[in-house]
Amino acid sequence: MKLIFEKSVPGRGCSLLPACDVEETSLPENLRRATAPALPEMSETDISRHYTELCHNTYGVNCGFYPLGSCTMKYNPRIDEEMAALPGFTGVHPLAPAHATMGCQEVLNLTKKYLCEITGMDDMTFQPAAGAHGEFTGVLLIKQYHDARGDAKRKKIIVPDSAHGTNPATAAMCGFEVVNIASSPDGCVDLEALKAALNDETAGLMLTNPNTVGVFDENILEITHLVHEAGGLCYYDGANLNAIMGVVRPGDMGFDCIHVNLHKTFATPHGGGGPGAGAVGCKGFLAKFLPQSASMQGDGHIQVRGFAGNFLVVVKALTYLMTLGREGIPEAAQNAVLNANYLMQKIRNTFQPAFDRTCMHEFVLNLEQLKKDTGVSALDVAKSLIDYGMHPPTMYFPLIVHEALMLEPTETESKDTLDWVAEVFRKLYELAHEDPEFMRAAPHNARIGRPDEVRAARNPVLRWRNV
Repeated sequence: MKLIFEKSVPGRGCSLLPACDVEETSLPENLRRATAPALPEMSETDISRHYTELCHNTYGVNCGFYPLGSCTMKYNPRIDEEMAALPGFTGVHPLAPAHATMGCQEVLNLTKKYLCEITGMDDMTFQPAAGAHGEFTGVLLIKQYHDARGDAKRKKIIVPDSAHGTNPATAAMCGFEVVNIASSPDGCVDLEALKAALNDETAGLMLTNPNTVGVFDENILEITHLVHEAGGLCYYDGANLNAIMGVVRPGDMGFDCIHVNLHKTFATPHGGGGPGAGAVGCKGFLAKFLPQSASMQGDGHIQVRGFAGNFLVVVKALTYLMTLGREGIPEAAQNAVLNANYLMQKIRNTFQPAFDRTCMHEFVLNLEQLKKDTGVSALDVAKSLIDYGMHPPTMYFPLIVHEALMLEPTETESKDTLDWVAEVFRKLYELAHEDPEFMRAAPHNARIGRPDEVRAARNPVLRWRNV
């Protein structure tokens, strides 16, 4: 489809403004633009049709199955959006006095209370704007802790090779040296590799549990004990909290600080560039280093973002928490685990799981043998799924599985949908052996086929120019 600028027609417009009823004045010459802004000129009908066409070309969880592993792309109830749209929340000014923002403060305080209970933490900030921003804030807590104790030699953060890419990037941005350790054959932390990496230079460990391959590390208590015994702290990447919320708490596993993706786990639509929220929680001994957002003012505290962060995302999270309640939150986690295991069992007779054991909320398929036998890659399978009206799963991640497809069906999908998905995978497995060339050319029915992704990444066109 054409860009809105390409549809623009000079002189066309749709503004119907009443006559000015105040004295007109002009800006001084030195403040005026030399040329008019390059804005599209369109009628109201053209604008409506343009954005409707964009909507029709956008795929989301409201369109169909969206099993993007490690991202928790699940349906979010509309009531959460309605609560966040209440005028008392949307119209509040961040500089308003405390007596005028008591409702907003109650939202922050109550959400903090619930999330601290779920995560096993003692305090929390809502300032970070996203998961990676939350990671950055959490690792800075670890840095502040060691600096405050004068333990300047602790300059290393341990990160497993199966971790999200943001983990080593965050540690490096915070000034730490990243120590990468290999996973054991079961996809979990290799205890011997961890012991070898620990020393008096260790500042901490970054880990998510269940981990990126969808497995709950049964050695987690020993892992955190080893890190603490070496004088380091344990950071929990909350990306996979959807699998354990209300069932087991990261704080009880031995983690000292955590970020929670409110836009993954607690009901803000995920993707599209935001808004997100990476709430950061910590144990009491780290609370004094925590950026403060419990009040709308944020006075007298270090901040990583203005005021209370993306406040309306917190409103959605609180609505989600209060709607599901103490019984509904763990039920959602249990259903997420049930759905993932059900789908994995339905698929495993054709596509081989990378770790053939009970999984948590997501699982990884290993397509190395399929590629060897047929030449059909994980990319080819992912592209072929588009022709069946579903979003592809995560491809080639984690990196420890070379031909990986990672699926997370989430708790909101029905058994009928999962049965259909399993049947599609079965058909593609057969097609890979019968007509691999057809799959290597997929998708056949999509608006965009196979763009040159390498060239797009290396030479992106970020600005439209009328040439």
